[in-house]
Amino acid sequence: SVFDIKYEIALTIGAGIILLYTFMGGFWAVCVTDFIQGLLMLIGLLFVPIAAYFIVGGWSEINNAVASQGINSDTYFNFLYSGDTKMGVIDIISQLGWALGYFGMPHILIRFMAVKSEKELKKSKLIAIVWVALSLVFACFIGLMGRAYLSNVLSEVESENVFIEMILQMFKTDIPVMFIGGIFLCGILAAIMSTADSQLLVTASSISEDLYKGVVNKDAKDKTVLKISRITVVAVAIIAFLLALNPDNSVMGLVSNAWAGFGAAFGPLVLCSIFWKRSNSIGAMVSMITGGLTVIVWDYIPLVNGETLGKTTGLYSLVVGFAVGLVGMIIGSLVTKAPSEEIMKEFDEVKNNIGF
Repeated sequence: SVFDIKYEIALTIGAGIILLYTFMGGFWAVCVTDFIQGLLMLIGLLFVPIAAYFIVGGWSEINNAVASQGINSDTYFNFLYSGDTKMGVIDIISQLGWALGYFGMPHILIRFMAVKSEKELKKSKLIAIVWVALSLVFACFIGLMGRAYLSNVLSEVESENVFIEMILQMFKTDIPVMFIGGIFLCGILAAIMSTADSQLLVTASSISEDLYKGVVNKDAKDKTVLKISRITVVAVAIIAFLLALNPDNSVMGLVSNAWAGFGAAFGPLVLCSIFWKRSNSIGAMVSMITGGLTVIVWDYIPLVNGETLGKTTGLYSLVVGFAVGLVGMIIGSLVTKAPSEEIMKEFDEVKNNIGF
């Protein structure tokens, strides 16, 4: 977008860079790059909308700019409205349902798995919550400011490029310091790269450690496991590259589907594993299968007059999938053998030590 490079070429360069350092450096490389990328993202998210706010001239000018575009500012700044339409119960539940996805995100959960000791968990939890709160609040703020700050060029800007356009206009016109603008633009790439490399790593770890060494070949040597892991990284990167070849795909649409799939398949499992000691492996499998399949059926199978249940009801598939997965976890665990006394004891020890 910034350099007007052909989409396929830019995609190849980006995928190649992510693949290279993930392939060579593994988890440590991903953690170090994610830390730097996270700082870039945070600085960009905080600075750009605040600067735009003062450049525009405060809320009164923002209201005027919004009104000049024929938009009702009262409903525009009201969280319970979508455009001029008041949100219904289904809309509100669907929006709140996004929160359920966090419990099942493997690339987020693996960070907590990598914490050095239990003593560090409380600190890690606080950092994670603060980061998410700041990033999400200021991302919404960017949307609000973008409408006013880009009022002259908004019709020419694609909805998912608003942040890029805000940075370009700010550091070309209002604060002509292109170097700093370039750093902020790197924050957008950082957001892409930090998720992509984490997903690659988690997938590779699951296939090489959990499936290959855990099920197929329990006596596999470390070199073999590493080889399987690297092959997986390359294979998944190629699949992701092919999926991304269509430049008209909506980032929001892709993220929404992935978020629902992960959240419904793994969220109930993770929560029950932590808070309910009666949960077992059978319940876990039932939960993953039922939760994941529910999202697929809800979003992709036309069951009502040629339309999907998601489109017909307007309800986000994650809400339904999470509920079905949770029920599957409970029923699957209760109708099968309870965990051993050893597992029960370990559960209580961990619970008492961490204090949840």
